[in-house]
Amino acid sequence: MAEHRSMQRAALLDAARSLLSEGGTEALTFPALAERTGLARSSVYEYFRSRAAVVEELCQVDFPVWAAEVEAALAVAGGPEAKIEAYVRKQLELVGDRRHRAVVAISASELDAGAREKIRAAHGGLIAMIVEALGDLGHAQPRLAAMLLQGVVDAAVRRTELGAAEHPDAITEAAVSMVLRGVRD
Repeated sequence: MAEHRSMQRAALLDAARSLLSEGGTEALTFPALAERTGLARSSVYEYFRSRAAVVEELCQVDFPVWAAEVEAALAVAGGPEAKIEAYVRKQLELVGDRRHRAVVAISASELDAGAREKIRAAHGGLIAMIVEALGDLGHAQPRLAAMLLQGVVDAAVRRTELGAAEHPDAITEAAVSMVLRGVRD
């Protein structure tokens, strides 16, 4: 029985990823989740009390996977500039990944304070990955610089998600160039 519930929960999370990927947070509704999984709408409520709860669990499950991929990219990069470049490139490369798309959509979602705090903490872990590289470059305030650097990444992610006029590769190159020139100051 517990295994069956676990499989249904996983199916609901997978359906939520698809809905977020296809239509953003507006597409993530309990009727849509029920339809995608073949469950009754009342059954969906047995697993999640609200859309925010679905989003919060997706973040707990998906964000560490995404962060691990970024961390792996940093691990194989050479010096501090290569690490910074890998940090930017990997995040922008993951925009097309359904797990990442869920995380992007999540940040635009209406969430309760607890969920927002968990997302902030997850982002804090991501930012911590790059603080050392910025310190190695001699940056006087590496944590502040890391937050601003992540702001550039987030802006590039949003631009890519919007289907902007620029090709995603052009957005990535512009973000990398901006970050690398900015961190040399």
